[in-house]
Amino acid sequence: MRRLLRIDETGPKLPETELRSAFSRSMVVSGTRCLLTYLVIPFVFPLLGLTDAVGPVIGVPLGVLAIVFNVKSMRRFWRADHRWRWGYTAISATVIVMVMALIAIDLADLLS
Repeated sequence: MRRLLRIDETGPKLPETELRSAFSRSMVVSGTRCLLTYLVIPFVFPLLGLTDAVGPVIGVPLGVLAIVFNVKSMRRFWRADHRWRWGYTAISATVIVMVMALIAIDLADLLS
């Protein structure tokens, strides 16, 4: 897994505080994307007169950003040699797959 995430095994161990910070950022980005995708875009945007076409335009960049932050957070868990790194990797990988599916749906909406 370290090789896949391109982590130097000889490098210094990451401090716990930096790990928590990265984890929090990745959760905030993922949570923001969920709020926008499932609450703001379908319910608030129509009230403001914005069309459905706006959702995918916002969703794709937010999805890509969420994936980037999740991967960065996984890398930090592994660099810190955290005891829950495998569990977090499984959860994060599942989130990444779901976000990729949402990105695909948004891209299909944009291209149709």
